[in-house]
Amino acid sequence: MNFLKTNETVLHYELRGTGDTTLVFSNSLGTDYRIWDDVVRNLEQDFTILLYDKRGHGLSALASPPYSLDQHVADLAALVEHLDLKKLVICGLSFGGMIAQGFYAAHPDRVKGLILCDTGHKIGTAEAWQTRIEALQQNGYAPMLDDIMARWFTESFRRDDNPVYQGCRTMLERQDLNGYTGTCAAIRDTDLTEEARKIAVPTLCVVGDEDLATPPALVEEMAGLIPGADYRVITNAGHIPCVEQPQATLTLIREFITKRVMQETVNG
Repeated sequence: MNFLKTNETVLHYELRGTGDTTLVFSNSLGTDYRIWDDVVRNLEQDFTILLYDKRGHGLSALASPPYSLDQHVADLAALVEHLDLKKLVICGLSFGGMIAQGFYAAHPDRVKGLILCDTGHKIGTAEAWQTRIEALQQNGYAPMLDDIMARWFTESFRRDDNPVYQGCRTMLERQDLNGYTGTCAAIRDTDLTEEARKIAVPTLCVVGDEDLATPPALVEEMAGLIPGADYRVITNAGHIPCVEQPQATLTLIREFITKRVMQETVNG
């Protein structure tokens, strides 16, 4: 296991594979980097892969919630600097996609491409996030666990006999509540509308067709803000396509890197 002490926290990370291009995977609220396993095992022969748990999640330290987007961006920047990684393609899911956008805004020279999965330039309203924070602080996950799972996965995936679904449900149940609500605060306070308009690298915006957390309309709106962005929908998927439809997610990532990122590098 690999850990880095930085920015008054400790980050858990894993570096896999080899390659000139580094793919950075940033996961969603309430999950750890294992959600990418079925995707990255098919990429590590061709790319360097950085996986990490953001602060308050997985094996990374809780630090001092509530958090801000800037803190999460600084954490990723410290990891990249520590590992001396170049030529980044950042793939972020949900809040991880916000981290990807924030990282590009702060360090555009380090980024070759962005893959923004089931995310937005702004997700929900401040009022809705504050209501969720207060409900969680009072009652914990139990009253809203089924609702969160319905946002994460399609009905056909949410079966008692599906061990992957059951494992993801357990992952959320074991998520530190303060880390979760601390990150809810970061989402509540983030609006990247202007930053999205300034993105000037190849960008792929992806969403599950049954995503109830960041619906296709939101992701398509974000894609419309980003000059030249590609927009793709994955069928039979909710908010976490890399778990529910890993092969379709992998195919889109490979096609995007080959046809957009690598081609632009050659032309540039």
